[in-house]
Amino acid sequence: MIEETTKYSCRSCGSEAIIRNGHNKCGSAQYKCKACGACRVLTPKVKYTPEQKTTILKAYRERISLRGLQRVFGVWRSTVLRWLKVWVESLPTLPETLLPMQATDVLELDELVSFVAEKFFKRWLWLAMCRRTRQIVAYAIGDRSESTAQKLWQSLPKSYQTCPMYTDEYDVYPRIIPTEQHRAAPKAAHQTNHQERWNNTLRQWIGRYTRKTLSFSKEDVYHSLVTHWFIIEYNLRIRSSLTM
Repeated sequence: MIEETTKYSCRSCGSEAIIRNGHNKCGSAQYKCKACGACRVLTPKVKYTPEQKTTILKAYRERISLRGLQRVFGVWRSTVLRWLKVWVESLPTLPETLLPMQATDVLELDELVSFVAEKFFKRWLWLAMCRRTRQIVAYAIGDRSESTAQKLWQSLPKSYQTCPMYTDEYDVYPRIIPTEQHRAAPKAAHQTNHQERWNNTLRQWIGRYTRKTLSFSKEDVYHSLVTHWFIIEYNLRIRSSLTM
């Protein structure tokens, strides 16, 4: 007769000095660690695989709401938001996604509006795109005032701060961009066409930015996380296509 003995250790500190501690609300057996005091279940249930998490998060980034994900995949809303934070934290930073700057590079700057919680809580996304690579080199989220424009300027990599910059005729831009670099042009001049085309791509992919939509973030933090995620993945796709 063969007997098997299973030894359990604390999932927090690895100590084997654990004792039974009843059951949790789901009925799973719990233990308490004498070394670190952690209370955990003995064998946690892995309900979603990494592939399933990725699929659910990509659906969330596009047009499916949190309640829609709950109906389709059976995943709780707070769980998706927890995954989202972990996922975005694992992404590279914006400067790490950029191709090397060239001396002849030109930037196009523009801004587009969305909202958080209610339609009167407007959030403006300010963007700077490299005309040559079509990558987003900097962005800022806030209101449509000079303070947010300053955040955009400060987020520009130092190497790009000397480039010529084309904008529309919004009167905030001359206050933040040096005169010798600033090129203000009306929409009909088509000097910011690449950036405006990218704005349309963003609106098509993410429900939060669709015009006249009822899809919106309830909190600024999730609005910012999804925006950052889209920009990083977009830049990585561009870098991959241009370096093949």
